This record gives sequence, structure tokens and C-alpha cells, in this order.
Amino acid sequence: MTKRQANQQKSLQAFLAKKAEFDALLADLQRMSADHFGADPEDVLWGQVGNLEFYTEQMRRVTDAYFKRGEHAE
Repeated sequence: MTKRQANQQKSLQAFLAKKAEFDALLADLQRMSADHFGADPEDVLWGQVGNLEFYTEQMRRVTDAYFKRGEHAE
């Protein structure tokens, strides 16, 4: 195995480990959403709106970077 091939294998292993971590976080986010982010729909107050706004903005930063939207647009 060449040095380049060994490096590629290590890179692939690291990538797959990070993807597994990402997928686990995504599953957590889906559970959070299904649970209304811990808020009782009958008793939602502005604090919960603010929390969800923060979470949404963080997700938007990620998706905008990947899809080259917003400040990441080419």
C-alpha cells in the first residue's frame, strides 16, 4: 500500500466516524422535534420560541454552508 493509499484509508475511516456522529445527532434532533423540543403545545411561552429560533438558526448555518445559500452563496 502506498503512502497515499494509506492516507486515503485513514481519511475514509475518520470521515465515516464523523458521519456516524452526525447521523446520531440528526436522530437526536428528530426526537427533539417529535417531542416539541420539550415544550407542552398547550403552554408554549416566548422562551420556548427563542430556544427553537436558536436551534433553527444553527441548523440554517449548516444547511446554508452545504447548499451555498445566504452568506455562503457563490
